[in-house]
Amino acid sequence: MQGSTRRHMMLGAAALPLAACSTMPAAKPAPFKISLAQWSFHRRLYGSTFGEAMQGRSYEDFVRAHREAPQTVLRGTLDPLDFPVIARREFDIGAVEYVNRFYMAHVNDRAYLTELKHRCESNGVESRLIMCDDEGNLGDPDDARRAQAVENHRKWLEAAQFLGCFAIRVNARSEGSYDEQMRLAADGLHRLAELGDQHGLDVIVENHGGLSSNGQWLASVMRMGDHRRLGTLPDFGNFKLSDTEEYDRYQGVAEMMPFAKAVSAKCYDFDASGNETTLDYPRLMKIVTDAGYHSFLGIEYEGPRMSEADGVRACKALLERIMATGA
Repeated sequence: MQGSTRRHMMLGAAALPLAACSTMPAAKPAPFKISLAQWSFHRRLYGSTFGEAMQGRSYEDFVRAHREAPQTVLRGTLDPLDFPVIARREFDIGAVEYVNRFYMAHVNDRAYLTELKHRCESNGVESRLIMCDDEGNLGDPDDARRAQAVENHRKWLEAAQFLGCFAIRVNARSEGSYDEQMRLAADGLHRLAELGDQHGLDVIVENHGGLSSNGQWLASVMRMGDHRRLGTLPDFGNFKLSDTEEYDRYQGVAEMMPFAKAVSAKCYDFDASGNETTLDYPRLMKIVTDAGYHSFLGIEYEGPRMSEADGVRACKALLERIMATGA
């Protein structure tokens, strides 16, 4: 009996810390997860700046080289297949956002995509989306060219579906008057959203120059496009309307957030305290939070001063600090 009592007393004593822990409030989950945009490493992929990589080519020839002879432009130290590997091993980031330009020569190569998927799975990395450029204007005034632009994105939807992404990111480029571009872009995006629905994928639009960097215009396009698969990807930095005009970024983010399915945490430079020097990050993050968004924030470092790795680390540290303290 004494031994039994002693055992019960020992078990009771051992259980006290667990009982005490059960009365403590649960740890508050982080309001966001962090992903990594591949464009953060365009210098490491090209082996130079974007302008230097063009090497006097026209833009059309530069894009064609990505499709037909990628070894002539992707001359850096980073193999596109290793992007998810460095996301995890260098930065402990478990989600990635691809740029289609770095995979144009392989979009229909199932063996290549299988290897990319394997490297993600081997490193516990989630493929989030593919950022798609150079596939025609989804708001082209010519109906046949607009339809072709929609069809040109099909292969990226198929690749994104295979990799396990939830979306492709596209552009809302058009021509004409303000209202005409709105109508044309909404039409092309609705058609593409219908195609995306067949693959179980969302189609999200980034503010990426021209009228798409006007938050009010893009919000109107979303309402006119009117499809459950259609949404926005607000980018903190892309609000240049022309060479001489820029849209208010804080107003623009606020206007785009009701339709947001992802957010691009663009960053350029940091001070010694780790604050972004060109953007009011606490203000931007409050806009995002006030909109009720609690999904991924995609780091996209685009500054020239710091190394790409240091820029990504600084942006990640800033986001983690804001998530923890709100400042």
